[in-house]
Amino acid sequence: MSSTTDTNLESAGLEATDRKGALLDPALRNDFPIFGTEIAGGLPLVFLDSAASTQRPAAVIDAISHVYQHDYANVHRGIHTLSERSTELYEQAREKVRAFIGAERAHEVLFTQGTTGSINCIARSWGDANLHAGDEILLTVMEHHSNLVPWQQTAKRTGARLRHLPLTGDGQLDLETLDGLLSERTRLVAFTAVSNVLGTINPVAEMVHRAHAAGAVVLVDAAQSVPHMRTDVRQWNADFVAFSGHKMLGPSGVGVLYGKESLLDAMPPFLGGGSMIDQVRLDGFTPAELPAKFEAGTPPIVPAIGMSAAIDYLNRIGIDSIGTHEQALTRYAYEQMQAIDGLRILGPTPEHRAGLVSFAFEQVHAHEFAQVLNDRFGIAVRAGHHCTQPLHAQLGITASTRASFYLYNTLEEVDQLIEGIRTVQAMFAPQGRKRRKRRP
Repeated sequence: MSSTTDTNLESAGLEATDRKGALLDPALRNDFPIFGTEIAGGLPLVFLDSAASTQRPAAVIDAISHVYQHDYANVHRGIHTLSERSTELYEQAREKVRAFIGAERAHEVLFTQGTTGSINCIARSWGDANLHAGDEILLTVMEHHSNLVPWQQTAKRTGARLRHLPLTGDGQLDLETLDGLLSERTRLVAFTAVSNVLGTINPVAEMVHRAHAAGAVVLVDAAQSVPHMRTDVRQWNADFVAFSGHKMLGPSGVGVLYGKESLLDAMPPFLGGGSMIDQVRLDGFTPAELPAKFEAGTPPIVPAIGMSAAIDYLNRIGIDSIGTHEQALTRYAYEQMQAIDGLRILGPTPEHRAGLVSFAFEQVHAHEFAQVLNDRFGIAVRAGHHCTQPLHAQLGITASTRASFYLYNTLEEVDQLIEGIRTVQAMFAPQGRKRRKRRP
């Protein structure tokens, strides 16, 4: 670690020795082939966009390659060696996911194409079967579009009404208003465990308890939490939990929908076709048992096996160690950003946020920020509304810049980010100050 970083830690009021002790070994970056990549004319890659999608270690890439080279065939139906191998690996992946999230039964774990697919499955299957005119769906203002639009569509189809839990001034959910929004008409409460913009860590178990007390079913969007912190769906007692493989070192094209067995059993299948049936007649069909009932067609076989390898890797590092590492980086970044004039940090203080920091600067559009950081420093961040247009409207802005951290990031990369932000500030802010001085 550089002396510059140590000095910045001290200026931020943080003990360098404490931060160093919280960090993972930077040598694990060697597990990720992409960090040998140079971008923007020869700059080393600084990847601070893991909230959008993570990079993959060689172990995951190798697992995917091995399946295609040695084991691949369609699963479950083939009476031959390759099909049996693929089926075994695919179902082993389901068991890995079950253990990783603390589910009781493997058949409560359904593979989908991603968090969006998981939420849409619940909206179409549970929602269409159980919601009616006059019923209410309670969401929050901080939701990703994937946990807003499906419920808007469901409300339009069923006549149900949408309500929204507001935010406090520091970007946390206003839980004092929760009981007032819950009523006997509330049939579903759907919310994110961690905001993908604010970084806010929501009290999932408490919210589930209060929703259940009102008689509501609960869906948790855990796309931003499962990859970063220990998850126990039984402790949460959530009815449904959705997340994605590509945000936790796995491949794209695979997601998970956890659901309580009793609810999944009672729900009609969302998609029809092969695999999800027990018997088919010309005039109807009988659905298969769980989990096949909700996995119509050829499932994401190799992505699920790749996700299994990603879980193995995360378990080797330790999810608690990963969370501690991210917290150290986030606190350091937050403290450094607080010292930059004109920079607005979105969301709560570090003790209430996960491993990301989003910010806005009055004189500079988020896209300009991201472009300069990429072109001059090789830093990859996210710019835009991050699929949360209603949240940004609440915040009074159209876009923000987001730096998100994972187990392969370092304090030195945070220093580079801060240097990049100050460079952008120097490029744009002086003109804004001069314009303001001319005003009468």
